[in-house]
Amino acid sequence: MKTKHNIMSLSIAMIIMIIFVSCSKDFLDRPPQSSLVDATFYKTDDQLLSGTADLYSRAWKDYCDQANWKVGDAKAGVVAAPNNGYADYADFSTFQVTGLSASNLSAYKAFFEVIGNANLIVHDINAYVGAGVTPAAKNYAIAECRFMRATAYTYLVMNYGAVPLIEDNTKYLNNPALKRNTVESVWEFIRRDYLFAMKNLSATAPQPGRITKWTAEGMLARTYLTMAGISGTINPTYLDSAKYYADDVIKLSGKSLLPHYADLFTYVDPTDHSLKPYDNNNESLFELQWVYTTTNSYAYANTMDPQISPDAALSAAGDGWGGAWGATNWMLSLYDGLYVNYTQNSNHYDSTMAPGATLDQRLKPTFTLPGFVYPEFQYQPSTTSTFIDVTTNTILYTSGTTKLVAGADSKIANIKKYVVGYIPGNSGQQAYPNDVYMMRLAEMYLIYAEAAALSSGGTTSDGQAMAYFNAVHQRAGLPAFTNPLTWDVIFQERVKEFAMEGVAWYDLVRRHYYQPDQVYQILHSQDRGLYLAKPHPWPNPTGWSFHKAAWFTLPGNVDQVTAGADNFFMPIPQAELVQAPSLSDEPVPYVFN
Repeated sequence: MKTKHNIMSLSIAMIIMIIFVSCSKDFLDRPPQSSLVDATFYKTDDQLLSGTADLYSRAWKDYCDQANWKVGDAKAGVVAAPNNGYADYADFSTFQVTGLSASNLSAYKAFFEVIGNANLIVHDINAYVGAGVTPAAKNYAIAECRFMRATAYTYLVMNYGAVPLIEDNTKYLNNPALKRNTVESVWEFIRRDYLFAMKNLSATAPQPGRITKWTAEGMLARTYLTMAGISGTINPTYLDSAKYYADDVIKLSGKSLLPHYADLFTYVDPTDHSLKPYDNNNESLFELQWVYTTTNSYAYANTMDPQISPDAALSAAGDGWGGAWGATNWMLSLYDGLYVNYTQNSNHYDSTMAPGATLDQRLKPTFTLPGFVYPEFQYQPSTTSTFIDVTTNTILYTSGTTKLVAGADSKIANIKKYVVGYIPGNSGQQAYPNDVYMMRLAEMYLIYAEAAALSSGGTTSDGQAMAYFNAVHQRAGLPAFTNPLTWDVIFQERVKEFAMEGVAWYDLVRRHYYQPDQVYQILHSQDRGLYLAKPHPWPNPTGWSFHKAAWFTLPGNVDQVTAGADNFFMPIPQAELVQAPSLSDEPVPYVFN
């Protein structure tokens, strides 16, 4: 049975008590040891940078561990675990999240932990910065805090709707009757924080992995694209702003798309197994900084990896618990050419279906299929597994994912993205070193294309938009797209590009603001049930056929979910309502300074 480190439950009312601990990844290995900090600490610019280091790792711990892919991908229909028996996982996949769902409280808590951390650091900076700290460094550090706070509020408003805005944790002590603020107020709060960040962050990172003004501009592009529809109709001025900031980042940031998609997630050299981490590469605009250490490894390491890893043989300590998770039928059907047909006969598989294949190079680094080989994987020496070729020290196949097992009839395409496997000396139980993306340059290309399409009434053949779209599309090994761009085309491209990066759900929320019925139709059309992937020929398949598991249905005797206005957003957790009943009141506008 999997065991998980327990983080002390923190409600909004307790965020004033958050404690900081230092870690190690260059800028993650310095004091302060706790907060509120010693009044003599912030004497230099370097010390001030140390004070914000936790905002890149530990502050986001519960988000990465509990809310990233479960909300961002499972709820959107990218992945599902229909047969794993964990109710909290099924809550996301089936739109059955309630105020009592443990997963709901974990997600809600995670975002307010970031906000609480950010606010406390701003308090410390204003209270304790010494005369030796330059104004530029002080403004940069505060900008980091406001950037992180805005990002957490973005996730909150897109998952829960109206939520309480908190700028100063200490003021909450005198205001126990906390109220939610309107959705419009929350978005305006987010916009102002990102604008402040853009104006005060430097154009180049003071240390690798730190955010820059280009990161803030990227988030502004995403924010304006979303705000363009929150009134229920499209605001063309906000679309222009989304295009402006996206274009600015593309042309002026010095960032570029990596030539090969798989390199975005390659951590170990497949030839000699040396470390060749993708962390902080030139396509990355913002990522969570994780690191394996022999001490405090859980707090500062990537713990999402073992939750999605399909087999314990790939893990550092037998902690691969993701065997039940995999791409949905709907997700796989988006890869051009992979689904030639998809049929089922009553209670059995149609084994005569023609195999399909795809040129899309994003499939293999994201999901496993029978016959896929990942030579970068090493095996845990203490794990005995017939699935390991010990001569070449590579994984030939993992249980039920990269080779069909005789008699098995419920195999799914397991998750590969972010699974780095056992790394001798650099991984441990629930402790992996690889970073998690929060924003990549590829998104700027697709934001520009989406804003251009919406600006033209829903479809565009604009040369710049087409060029940006094709930069992403062709990087995946696909031929140039020549038809007019529509929201549907761009959405499906984004799903394939960012699958398992916690993005797809928020694309649907953005559309839901002004086209809710279309979003419900997308969700209702998704097949999230089980299937069998059969390779042709074996053992070196050139194609696969996919067969419906006719005997399996999701709760409610269907393989599609039912989504609507009453369950699209998640409810405020009951534990929070008990502590602050005023959160049930109607939301009020926020009074800005």
